Amino acid sequence: MNGISFLWLEITGKCQLQCLHCYAESGPSGTDGDMTAADWLSTIDQAADLGVEMVQFIGGEPTLHRSLPVFVNHALGRGMQVEVFSNLVRVAPHLWEVFAQPGVQLATSYYSDTPEEHERITKGRGSHLRTRNNIGEALDRSIQLRVGVIDLGDGQRVDQARGELAALGVTGEVRVDHLRQVGRGVRTLAPDVSQLCGHCGRGKAAVGPDGSVWPCVFSRWMPVGNVRRTPLADVLGGRGMADAITELDSQFSPRPCDPACGPSCSPACNPSCWPTGAGPCRPKGGCQPNYD
Repeated sequence: MNGISFLWLEITGKCQLQCLHCYAESGPSGTDGDMTAADWLSTIDQAADLGVEMVQFIGGEPTLHRSLPVFVNHALGRGMQVEVFSNLVRVAPHLWEVFAQPGVQLATSYYSDTPEEHERITKGRGSHLRTRNNIGEALDRSIQLRVGVIDLGDGQRVDQARGELAALGVTGEVRVDHLRQVGRGVRTLAPDVSQLCGHCGRGKAAVGPDGSVWPCVFSRWMPVGNVRRTPLADVLGGRGMADAITELDSQFSPRPCDPACGPSCSPACNPSCWPTGAGPCRPKGGCQPNYD
């Protein structure tokens, strides 16, 4: 697998919330899985050796993993950019210092401008106010922040949520995505490749709490290997990943990189597009992750 630039690291299945649409089906009863801190540090090192430019720590809720600061600092020390995707329900004081470091950015999800609707989706009492306040805290600290507004349908106040974020001062990316029928998001369809963007496994991959590697965090029914048993490079370059990409290609025709980054993965899935150069998307240029 040449040109991999982005890796999701799903470090825990624990979360304070039980969002109705959670692709990972995380919640308070979740665990950190089989991956030890040493396993994650080794995975980060292997990713850096492969030329990965950015890692995203995700969950579950990654701030619930006690080693998150160690992981962030290790990735920075290996020259990678870092994003932490948090629900921002609670941020311990020491974590604000971690997030304020150069090379680190935050991402979060938001659902509505009304507490009732937001909390109906997250199933977390007080989650709207806490997330809203911590968005403000991040902005006050000049921490780069992007927000994904996930539209579950049923007349959800998506436009009003975007307006509220603008009023709060969010100037980073605010992208709206639709419900993906995976995990707790399943409504009428079984999880399959129709719920994906078609670019999974190309320049990106995900590692789960048990060490499983998937083409992306949404394609968890398509494990292609496990980093606890096999080096990351061998997993990414192995038959499992090749077969997964073949399956994806049978569903999606080849797509050139859209300068507007659409279609792209969910905002909750990966940083969808940052300009890194002019011209068509190729390794080290155009959009990132590279969709060529």
